[in-house]
Amino acid sequence: MKSRSEGATLNGFLDKGSRFKGELSFEETFRIDGKFEGTIPGGSELILGDSAEVDAVIRVERVSINGTLKGTVHASERIEIHPRARVTADLHAPVLRIEEGAYFQGTCDMSGEAAPKLLEMPAPRK
Repeated sequence: MKSRSEGATLNGFLDKGSRFKGELSFEETFRIDGKFEGTIPGGSELILGDSAEVDAVIRVERVSINGTLKGTVHASERIEIHPRARVTADLHAPVLRIEEGAYFQGTCDMSGEAAPKLLEMPAPRK
């Protein structure tokens, strides 16, 4: 996932303790650490921080999940679910990465033709 240090511009931030309900639009990168309910119809990169609580229908290029997510995600490039994430959602992306320790319940559709299909899983511990 492209980080801010690689040239991405953070367009907005919903901080911990904040709550937003409705439709959220942004161009490059947006970070949520608060509570959001609604729709996100577009954007390049969405970052859900550790304290994020999101219930939404999301359509972006890339999403990185560290907090709690419920709903539906359509990512044209990739979805990353990190160890502290709690995801109950239907996911649609050509690339899905779920790290050890993450919780995921839902469906995953990787039938998009935009990128090679890849399901990354941690290597077994020896």
